[in-house]
Amino acid sequence: MAEFHSKIKTIEWVDNFSKMVDQTLLPKSFEFVNITSGQQMYDAIKTMIVRGAPAIGVAGAHGVVLYAQELAKENLSCEDFVKKLLEKADYLITSRPTAVNLKWAVEKQKDLIKESNADIEGLVEKLKENGIKLENEDIAINKKIGDYGAEVVPKGATILTHCNAGALATVGYGTALGVVRSAFANDPTIQVFADETRPRQQGARITTLELTMDGIPTTLITDGMCSYFMKKGMIDMVVVGADRIAANGDSANKIGTYTVAIAAKYHNIPFYIAAPLSTIDTSIKTGDEIVIEERSHEEVTHINGDWICAKDVNVINPGFDVTPHELIAGIITEKGILRPDYNESIRKAFEM
Repeated sequence: MAEFHSKIKTIEWVDNFSKMVDQTLLPKSFEFVNITSGQQMYDAIKTMIVRGAPAIGVAGAHGVVLYAQELAKENLSCEDFVKKLLEKADYLITSRPTAVNLKWAVEKQKDLIKESNADIEGLVEKLKENGIKLENEDIAINKKIGDYGAEVVPKGATILTHCNAGALATVGYGTALGVVRSAFANDPTIQVFADETRPRQQGARITTLELTMDGIPTTLITDGMCSYFMKKGMIDMVVVGADRIAANGDSANKIGTYTVAIAAKYHNIPFYIAAPLSTIDTSIKTGDEIVIEERSHEEVTHINGDWICAKDVNVINPGFDVTPHELIAGIITEKGILRPDYNESIRKAFEM
């Protein structure tokens, strides 16, 4: 798997389509799927064929290119082409509302569309080049996050993580798991406890797959076990990813992260967020402004297609929760580790 992470991207633009790992099949099957239309990309994001905030961002950039290629065949005037493409870009953003990287990357493409004086063919090519650029930048950013994060990992540490913020949630290497990888490269005595992360079990299905194939010692636990192991002194630090971070440091991540952060605070265990600056949304002041995606009830009521509960029970299934900034020891970014006061450290990071 180490070779996989260094040579194969989770999502990659190839010729005139987007090639990505189908993450709904993991860990039973590791297969790539070719996304050849804008609507296919919308569906791939919506159904979590591609998942993880940074990977979704790149998928969004690729999706704009796919829509542009389709519209370029319709013999439109330049003005109508731009109008329709901007509408398609806005539609793509609605596929998943919480992860800000999707909107960030699509907005990057929209800026090109609005500012370009090129003809339709030239604009399509520029959008393609920008999508590939964002794709390549993601890996470099993640490696910087990993190296900064490794500096705060104690020797021989056991790191708890929640959900999957690894190579398969990004183009490659990972954010939270990028920290693990960089730390493990310096100290092979490091190990990981991975929360299973109900209801979609990204920790069990994906994090354990990534880490065990990398040869990093990993123990799978259920979500409700974290405080038990913290009390026993078996967890030294927590590192998770994020899908949107407010200007004050409040951080949205997969549902259950807030619970882990509370338990970590009680047991005096440092809790870190690892995320690129593109995950920080400075347009919102606090986490109260973050839209939380409500997902299908079937994710909770079924496992592997089978009912696990009473069929007439009420279900609520928020995909994310928000961890308040005061529970976060630091936000690990490509510009370094941001510390409280987050309003100030985030502002400075964007000025660097």
